[in-house]
Amino acid sequence: MSTAFIALQDVDEARPLVEAAEKDNDGLQLEHHPAMVRMVRDKEIVIRRETVEEITGRDWEPQDIHLVLISVGGNIDEGDDYFRVYWNN
Repeated sequence: MSTAFIALQDVDEARPLVEAAEKDNDGLQLEHHPAMVRMVRDKEIVIRRETVEEITGRDWEPQDIHLVLISVGGNIDEGDDYFRVYWNN
């Protein structure tokens, strides 16, 4: 099975995204590096708008992830309510 990853800047704006990913993706592993948090999981990682908004108490647009995004491993699927990185195999 292929491993998906999302690497974000380790800044205040990214912390709710990491927390939301932990809530919505069982088995998600975090790797902390200087100035970066890398989220790793088999097959897919989904960050849901609803979960981020619940954590922050304010509106969040999934496209806003690009402000703190460093890199991804996998295919990207973006919708109005989620940001998803996945592998088909």
